[in-house]
Formats: sequence, C-alpha cells, structure tokens
Amino acid sequence: MSTDDAFADAYRAHYWAVSRFVARRLDGQAHEVEEVVAEVFSIAWRRRAELPDAPLPWLYGVARNCLANTVRGLGRYRRLLHRIGHHEAAHGRQTVDSPDTERPGSWVHDVLARLSAADQEVLRLTAWEELTVEELAVTLGCGQSAAAMRLHRARRRLRAEIDRTRMTVSVRAGDDGNG
Repeated sequence: MSTDDAFADAYRAHYWAVSRFVARRLDGQAHEVEEVVAEVFSIAWRRRAELPDAPLPWLYGVARNCLANTVRGLGRYRRLLHRIGHHEAAHGRQTVDSPDTERPGSWVHDVLARLSAADQEVLRLTAWEELTVEELAVTLGCGQSAAAMRLHRARRRLRAEIDRTRMTVSVRAGDDGNG
C-alpha cells in the first residue's frame, strides 16, 4: 500500500477519534477543535511516510503537541485582550449556572482537576480514548514500562483523591452542628 493510501485509510478510520480527543481538551471551542484537527492531519500528511501500522496513538501524540501550541496561543490572545480591554470579546457577558446546579458525575471532574496535568492526561488517554499501555507509550513518546508506571501512579493518586473526597463528604454529613 502506498503512503498516500495509508494516510487516506488513517484519515477515514481515525478522523472522528482524533476530533473527540481534541474536543474533550478544548471544551466548548468548536472552531478551535476544527483547526487543531486540521493541523494534526496536515502534519500526518507531511509525515505520511512515518505513519505506523497502527496510527491512532501516533495521531494522538501529534494532537497533544498541536493542542499545546493552541493553548499557548489562546493564552497569549487572552492576555492581549486583557491588556487592551476595549475588544468586544473582553466585555462579553457570560451566563453562569446557579451554584446549586451540578452536572451528573461532576465530582469525578472535580477530583480529576486536583491531580497534576500529567496524571490527568494519562488517565484520560486510557479512560476516554481507551488506549492500551502500549498505545499510551506511543502517544506519550516513552517506553511501555514507563507508561505503565505513569498509569499506575496516576491511578493511585486518583484513588487517594477519591478517598479524601469521600472522607470530607462523610465528615460534613455526620456534622450536625450541635458540636
């Protein structure tokens, strides 16, 4: 199979997986998602001779790098808007949910947010993207044993945060204020 055919197959087979991967990391920014996914496949096209037989983990690795560039760019853009202060986006009104509104499962996101960015990424890659340890290693650009250790440690820290959260909730539930 030619490299062009390999790229076409990878594009058809993995476009939506890469789109979901990027969308979950750029919450609510559809135009940015499209740009990042386009950049991922543009890079894949330029490097099509390097596409592995199982390209999805490799594409996730490229997407992680593209996302990092996009996040840096968005940060620069926000800082610029803050400095000039006259742009309509800087004065846009936002609707905020009521404090008692809670999305189902939001506690999981709260617990996950207390972990390091590296732990969050390893857990998301294995849970959301359903990567194996071997695929995780390719995506992270490290060896299999290092990927397995990172995953083990991230899961251990997640479990500790969940236990800490449960303990805090139980203490609050048991505190009737009559002390």
